[in-house]
Amino acid sequence: MLQPVEMRVIAHIHSDFPSKFGIPRQSGLVDALASTIVFEPDYRNPDALRGLEGYSHIWLLWQFSAAVRDGWSPTVRPPRLGGNTRMGVFATRSPFRPNPIGLSSVQLREIAIDRKLGPVLHVLGADLMDGTPIFDIKPYLAYTDAHPQATGGFAFSSKEDVLQVDVPPELLERVHPSRRDALLHVLAQDPRPGYQDTPGRIYKMEFAGVEVHFTAADGRLTVCDVLPAKDEILGKPGSE
Repeated sequence: MLQPVEMRVIAHIHSDFPSKFGIPRQSGLVDALASTIVFEPDYRNPDALRGLEGYSHIWLLWQFSAAVRDGWSPTVRPPRLGGNTRMGVFATRSPFRPNPIGLSSVQLREIAIDRKLGPVLHVLGADLMDGTPIFDIKPYLAYTDAHPQATGGFAFSSKEDVLQVDVPPELLERVHPSRRDALLHVLAQDPRPGYQDTPGRIYKMEFAGVEVHFTAADGRLTVCDVLPAKDEILGKPGSE
């Protein structure tokens, strides 16, 4: 029997997604998404980040904290294939794995020093839920990590494969100005699960302190309402 391996949580990420719904399917699909990485007290030593400022992108190794479960299955049903076709778990990026570990490449925008929190990383393009635990951070090396000619299997897609998004101006004004561009790009990626395509159905997505209601059909997504998120209504801290 293999012995368990201890993994230490070194940091948590803070993003505009309080739940899984709406998070981009991969990192880098929405470059406008801004997040911050706050280290745990034991790892708030600036020396641990010495030299990292020279890299434009970094790798994040993290835990699918909302998908931890006992046991595993050798096959999963990727939403990309409509949720009906089974593929080998190791041929997917499904969260339901023997070890619930995720891998994301994000742009490193800034390393800031906070008086209370120590070094804080400001990143762009993350596909992580707010509060996700991070196990490790590594520099992205373009000369070895990038493979432009790599094949994508059944998951291949293009950044140009997006929806047309319609948002009435009065509804867009309810979103914080600094979050509007990111929201439009997230909606264009079609937040719906791949197996759901019901014209007329109203979907609800929480993002940056608001709840966005929308419908989608025939390549077009239409926002029909923007309301304060439940946490905002209850007076709890939001995702400013």
